Amino acid sequence: MKRISLAFITIILFILIALSGCGKEEVASGGKTSKDVKQEITANLGGEPYTLDPAFASDTTSFWVISHLYQGLYTYDKDGKIVEGSANKVDISEDGKTYTFTIREGAKWSNGDPLTAKDFEYSWKRVLNPETAAYDPSQFYYIKGAEAYNTGKGSVEDVAIHAKDDKTLVVELKDPVKFFPKVILGEGFLPVNQKVVEANKDWAAEAEGIVTNGAYTVSEWKHNEQLTLQKSGSFWNADNVTMNTIHFKMVADTTTEYQMYKSGELDLVTGLPAEAVEQEKDNEEYVNFPSFSVYTYTFNVKEEPFTNAKIRRALSFAIDRKALTENILKGGEKPAYGYVANGVESPSGKDFREEAPEYYKFDPKKAKKLLEEGLKEEGWDKLPEFTLKYNSEGNHKKIAEALQEMFKQNLGLKVNIENQEWKTYIDTFKQKNFQLARMGWGGDFIDPYPVLNLYNTKSSSNFTNWSNPTFDELLAKSLVEQDEKKRFELLHEAETVLMEEMPILPILFSAQNILISKKVEGIRLDVLSKPDLRFAEKVSE
Repeated sequence: MKRISLAFITIILFILIALSGCGKEEVASGGKTSKDVKQEITANLGGEPYTLDPAFASDTTSFWVISHLYQGLYTYDKDGKIVEGSANKVDISEDGKTYTFTIREGAKWSNGDPLTAKDFEYSWKRVLNPETAAYDPSQFYYIKGAEAYNTGKGSVEDVAIHAKDDKTLVVELKDPVKFFPKVILGEGFLPVNQKVVEANKDWAAEAEGIVTNGAYTVSEWKHNEQLTLQKSGSFWNADNVTMNTIHFKMVADTTTEYQMYKSGELDLVTGLPAEAVEQEKDNEEYVNFPSFSVYTYTFNVKEEPFTNAKIRRALSFAIDRKALTENILKGGEKPAYGYVANGVESPSGKDFREEAPEYYKFDPKKAKKLLEEGLKEEGWDKLPEFTLKYNSEGNHKKIAEALQEMFKQNLGLKVNIENQEWKTYIDTFKQKNFQLARMGWGGDFIDPYPVLNLYNTKSSSNFTNWSNPTFDELLAKSLVEQDEKKRFELLHEAETVLMEEMPILPILFSAQNILISKKVEGIRLDVLSKPDLRFAEKVSE
C-alpha cells in the first residue's frame, strides 16, 4: 500500500484545522467576532523546561517554548513551508559549500538592539566553544573548522563562520551537504544576544533576563507552575503573528491535564492518557497522526549487565511491541522493529521502513537462547538485577511497567523501575547515570541520516557509550554520496549495524494524540515538533 508522506500530512492537518475560518469572519458566542475575542491560549508543557537557552536545550519541552522565542536564519511559515527567517536572502556557491546569508532589515532583539550577522557568528561559535559545554556542538561539524575547534584541536579563527559586516554572514562547509538549510533549523543554531549573555551567566533562568529575537518574549515565569509568553512588539514579522499571549502550564500527570482540558482550563492537550484515547477517538476535537520519532530505552553499554550485545539483544526479543501498542497505549503508535521511523520516502518510492527487515519480532525462545549465550560469555549464572529509569510525565510509567512484566515473564528477570521528574531526569540521562533509560528521539528533518547520526561516535547526543567504526564510516560515506539510491543503501547498512549491536532498544514509533478546542483555529501541527501556536486564532471565549 502506498504511504502518504508525513510532510503532506502536516499540510493536510493545518488545512483541516484552519479551513472553517477561511473566507469569512467568525462570529463567536454573544455576537462577538473573532477580532473581539482576547487572543490568548493555554497549553501544558508537562513540566518545567530544562532550559530556555538554545545552546543547552535537548528536549521537546524546552524546544516548544524556545521555538516561539527565537528565530533562526530559516523558519517555518504558517503552512509548514521552510522560508527565510532572520535572513531575507541566501546565496549558495556553485560547489554547494559556501552559504552567504543577508540579515533582513528591521530585525531586532526584544530589548531594541539590532539583530546582526555578528550575533549569529557569536552564538554559533559559543556552542562550539568547548568551555561552553553546550548540548550538541556536533551538529555544527558540517562547517569547516568546527569539529577541530570544539575538540580542542583547532582555533576559533579557523572556524568558517564569519560576519563580513552587520548584515552578511558567510558560512563554509567541509563538503557540499544538500540538507544544510534544514540542519540550521535546529535549536542550537538560534541566536542569543552577546551583550545579555556575557553580562549575566544566569540570563536564561528568569523571565526578566531573557532577550529574544522571535515572535514572543517571556512575560512571566512561575517555576514549576506556569510560563507566559507575550507577543513581541519588536519582532519584524509581528503583524502576521495572530496569537498575543501563550500560557504554558506545567502539569506532569496526563490524567490531570486531560481533566483540565475537559473543564476548559486548557485549550489543547498534546499527550492524552492511554485510557482516554478510546473515549475521544470520535470527538471532532481529536487529532491523531504519526510523529517522525522513535520511543526507545537506551543501554549504557559500559554498565553491567549490558556490556554484552547478546544480552541486550535478548531483551529486545522479549518485548511484545504489538501487544504494547495495541492493548496498552491504543493511540496509533506502531511497533518499532527498527530504528528509523516511518515517513521517509526512498528513491524507489517505498518507505525506508518498508525496505528494511523487521529486526526484532517478539520471540521468547530466541530471547532465552541469546540470554543463555550472553551469560555464558560473561561467566554469570544469572543476570543481575537492573533498573529501568524513566521520567514521570505522560504514559511512561505504563510502558515501564509493561516492560518490567515482559522481562519477568519471558526471561525470568528481576527488574526494578525508577522515575524522576523531567528536569532532574534530563541531567541523570546526560550524565549517563543509568543502566537502561527511557528516551524519545525525533529527527531534525525527515531523513534517516539525522536520527542514525545520533549514535555516531562524534555525536553529542550519543549517551550509550557505544562506538562502532563501521557504523561511523557508513554514515560518513552517506553524507557525501550524491546518488540518492546509493545513499539510502548506505543508511540501510548503518541501521543494520545499529540493530545488531543494539546500544538502544527501539520500543515504538510514536503518534501524536491531540485535543484542540473548537474555540481555537490555525494551530500548525507537525510530525517533527510540538504544535506551532504563533498563527493560532481564538474565535470564541
